[in-house]
Amino acid sequence: MSLDLKSLVRTIPDYPKKGILFRDITTLIEHPEGFRESIERIASQYRGQGFTHVAGIEARGFIFGAGVAIAMGVGFVPVRKRGKLPGTTIGQNYVLEYGVDTIEIHADVLSNVHKVLLVDDLIATGGTALAAVGLMRRTGAVCDDAAFVIDLPDIGGAAKLEAEGVKVTSLMAFEGH
Repeated sequence: MSLDLKSLVRTIPDYPKKGILFRDITTLIEHPEGFRESIERIASQYRGQGFTHVAGIEARGFIFGAGVAIAMGVGFVPVRKRGKLPGTTIGQNYVLEYGVDTIEIHADVLSNVHKVLLVDDLIATGGTALAAVGLMRRTGAVCDDAAFVIDLPDIGGAAKLEAEGVKVTSLMAFEGH
């Protein structure tokens, strides 16, 4: 019998500000069986489909993305905030609520012979995920699939990714903000 992974995610009201219900995945990753099963559920959806890499968005996307990459037997691409990777990088800007930020990958990690699965812990507005997809595609790699542990469908990020031709899956959804 499979675990109810949703029951392992703690909800913290009014964090980081009043009116927000924060979905805390630390309680999921602290549960050995729940963490293992969440990785396996994602990986099992994508095995045998020609993926060469999993890209994980800093920071919680590293936790799930690295596990999925190991489970699939493919490489892992860390998508980092600007200035965090050594060597030559390429970056992609994206809009935040109050400004612009940049994510980066190593310039020599991907090319047109690669197929990448984007993984993160949560999809909300979709801004960072859209930037990551754009970054992967700029290298020539195919990045048409994204997997998330949690989707917040009322915020609309998954729909934005789908509008850009990205197939989105998630292990669970939480209504509201």
